[in-house]
Amino acid sequence: MTNTGMFFRMLFGAVFRRRSRAIMAVVASLVGAATLFCLAAICIAVPQQMNDEMRAYGANLIVTPTGETTDSASSDSAGSSATKSGIDAAMVKHTTEMVRAKGSAKYATYRYENVRVNAAPYVMAGVDPAQVENLNHHWNVEGSWPTDGKVLIGRDVADALNAKIGGGITIGYRASDNASSSASSDEGAGSANAETGGETSGQTGETSAQPTQDGRVSSDIMDTKGTEFRVAGIVDTGGSEDSIIYATNADVDKLTGVTRGVDVIEYSASASGDDLAATVKSINDMTSMHVKAQQVTKITSSDTRIITMLQTLFWIVSIVVLVLTLVGVSTTISSIVSQRSYEIGLRKALGASSASIGMEFYVESALYGLIGGLIGTGIGYALARVLTGVVFQRSLPVNWPLAIGSVLFSALIAVLASIPPVSRASRIDPAIVLREE
Repeated sequence: MTNTGMFFRMLFGAVFRRRSRAIMAVVASLVGAATLFCLAAICIAVPQQMNDEMRAYGANLIVTPTGETTDSASSDSAGSSATKSGIDAAMVKHTTEMVRAKGSAKYATYRYENVRVNAAPYVMAGVDPAQVENLNHHWNVEGSWPTDGKVLIGRDVADALNAKIGGGITIGYRASDNASSSASSDEGAGSANAETGGETSGQTGETSAQPTQDGRVSSDIMDTKGTEFRVAGIVDTGGSEDSIIYATNADVDKLTGVTRGVDVIEYSASASGDDLAATVKSINDMTSMHVKAQQVTKITSSDTRIITMLQTLFWIVSIVVLVLTLVGVSTTISSIVSQRSYEIGLRKALGASSASIGMEFYVESALYGLIGGLIGTGIGYALARVLTGVVFQRSLPVNWPLAIGSVLFSALIAVLASIPPVSRASRIDPAIVLREE
């Protein structure tokens, strides 16, 4: 029989002769591997899943014009005035491509206009209803989303006007309410997600003789003429959206008689942390785009805080588990060394070196770690899969690199834990041990 064959025969003989001690070492490695793999799998998967869940509560990034995007537009026959041009379709596409370079992203655009309902000032937003619905799953909409000739009104607007679903409201557009002097108050008027204020503005600016056509333009502050719309639904979010009137982009174009770009782009991007900050910086660095980007702090800060707490908990528990695993394996190997002291002394008396004896114990410890790590990793994956299924209602794919690393790490921990007892075994004096026997 070769030396290698004899080595493994002695190794497996030692393991099976002391099955109870071997089982204790395997269990110690198993518990450590199961706990660590479960925590690591959750800490890797949960931040992304949590990020996806948080995206259902609105945007985490907004883009607005810098204020330099104004056109000189002629009004009918009464002269001309500077009007907002907003962010055009080409720039919306370009900005969206930059955001999606860091990951998937949903978006919605908003064009804000000051309007009058019963002579009272309100903010009207021109939107693509499909985009807004896809972005804001947390909106509580009673009725339906806006379509041609129908609007979605906020709860505060509905209460103020005593409006009901299916009823009618007359909306008038006054050009003087939307002069360039009030542009800064319009841009963020109705987005709670963007946290840009949400206050409506009724500045009159400089009034000029504006002709009335289909209810679009009026200079009389008490003029209640306008275009008739039906109320398709009422939105209740508890935020500044409740003070907005939402209509399709086509209806806003028709009401104002002007087709222009949007005032706000809201993004729900999968990127977070440094990636999201890098996206904001790259957009803001492109000054030729005439847009500015900013993170929505109430979403990103909550997301970051929860993930940080989770990762802190992971490290604390991991350190505790590592210490317990080291103690468990080390205690078991110490017990095995004590039981085999006569065998170790006899082998050294017959010429075995301390290195060969130590190697046998190291390999034996690694074997316990591999078996415990393999079983523990399987149990840890099962626990992680159950937790993600219960909490997030999502499946957890097997992370093979993490699984392989977990098994190898268990073997390494077992070997490290065996260093103190093996070191003591290598110092056994065969004369003393054999005389005692």
